[in-house]
Amino acid sequence: MRARSVLTHLPFGGVLAVALWIRIVAILGYPAPLWFGDSPSYLKDAIELRPGETRPSGYSLLLWLIKPLHSFTAMVSVQHAIGVLTGVLVYVLVWRAGRAAWPPGEGGRWREWLPGLAAALLTVPVLIPVHQVALEHMLMSDSLFEFLLLAAVAAVLWRRRTTWWLGALAGTFAAFASLTRTAGLPLIGLILAAMLIRKAGWKACAATTVAFALPVVGYLFWFHAEYGQYKFAKADQVFLYGRTAAFADCEIIKPRPELAIMCPRQSDPRISRTFSVMWTPDSPFRDIPGWVYGEEGNRLAGEFVWAAIKAQPAAYAQIIVRDTLKSFTWHRSPYPTPWTWLQYDFPQGEAWSDDQALLAEQYGDDGETKVVRPWAGQVLAYQDHVVMPGTILGVLLLGGLAGAALHVRNRGRWRPQRPVRHFATGALLPWGTSLALLVIPAATADFDYRYVLPAVPFACVALGLALLPPPRPPRPSPAPRDDDRPAARETAGV
Repeated sequence: MRARSVLTHLPFGGVLAVALWIRIVAILGYPAPLWFGDSPSYLKDAIELRPGETRPSGYSLLLWLIKPLHSFTAMVSVQHAIGVLTGVLVYVLVWRAGRAAWPPGEGGRWREWLPGLAAALLTVPVLIPVHQVALEHMLMSDSLFEFLLLAAVAAVLWRRRTTWWLGALAGTFAAFASLTRTAGLPLIGLILAAMLIRKAGWKACAATTVAFALPVVGYLFWFHAEYGQYKFAKADQVFLYGRTAAFADCEIIKPRPELAIMCPRQSDPRISRTFSVMWTPDSPFRDIPGWVYGEEGNRLAGEFVWAAIKAQPAAYAQIIVRDTLKSFTWHRSPYPTPWTWLQYDFPQGEAWSDDQALLAEQYGDDGETKVVRPWAGQVLAYQDHVVMPGTILGVLLLGGLAGAALHVRNRGRWRPQRPVRHFATGALLPWGTSLALLVIPAATADFDYRYVLPAVPFACVALGLALLPPPRPPRPSPAPRDDDRPAARETAGV
């Protein structure tokens, strides 16, 4: 019986084997990480062990923990292990829900295989596409953020009614996810709302709130000790300014003379306006002391942001919708620049700057980008064929909604209240988290293909929980017959 139970996990074993193979080959072919524009600041904060100026340092703390190994290959291996654990967590959540919906021993043997098969299929978008593998290979925070947030959601969904200690776990994971990427901060509200819908009770909600608040407040005090401000970053208004630059029209806003310097300019039409006002010679911050890190630039950016949103609320909403829908396109386009989107692929050649070399020497001696044949050739061939278009993510999200509407139970009779309640207590949290991870960057920063990938595991979990029927209530035990009662008394010690 136990051997047959193990065999039900065979489909996931096949997916896991492919996932481990491509990650091992990627490490052999590219023993150093893929560097991105934000990578040096993450690494510098880890080496100096200080809060970052432009973004929280949760990821830098992970790099600091790995630093004693003095190996970028070890760092990349840890990130790939985190990526695999994310897929395992998706499998476990869907498999447990499937087991509750189709208890073993009921129906034919085929029902024993259904939970594992359904869960294994839903791990494919998380473990197999090449851009998920490449994201784990980058010196960036996204794979860690994805895992921490999924762990928080898993803690809430682990039992039908969240206990206080599971709530504390959820709050802790959500806090560290928020300190890895600020996009996680608003999601604590979604987690608490889901717990209330699931009737978690005040103890569980209080434990979640306290466990979330302690690391977050602790980080604020750490930031204050370093910079004299209670913030998550010095440039807390700068990125939102870049967002509003995508639609801001100063003829409509009519800013005061001092604020007019923030009116967006764009000289290269190939580059998005958001990117232009942040990082190119068109950026107004180049004429402001302190650049994006200075108090003056941050103050002017914040004032311009709220003036633009107040004057053009419809344009702001239109930009949010437009950039959210970009997540679901079939083919990638050169956005926000002709080169940014290409940095999320494994490269064919090697590139290494002097600044990167000087910084990397303080962490490990193997940070230089290397392309090792023949392993790199296998990764590049894989990259040419195993890609998940954004349209698949749209299908997963639509499938989660459709699953809530198409539940048919009890010999095909339609019961509208049961699907809605089942969706609200199960799939709503991961579904809402997935959508929020697409909307929040579109509302606060800019669209980037890198921001789409962390939404995938949550969409997969949501689809699995929405399509699976609700757990069956336990069958009442038959009433004991009169001739059985004496034996029952003896067994009970009465």
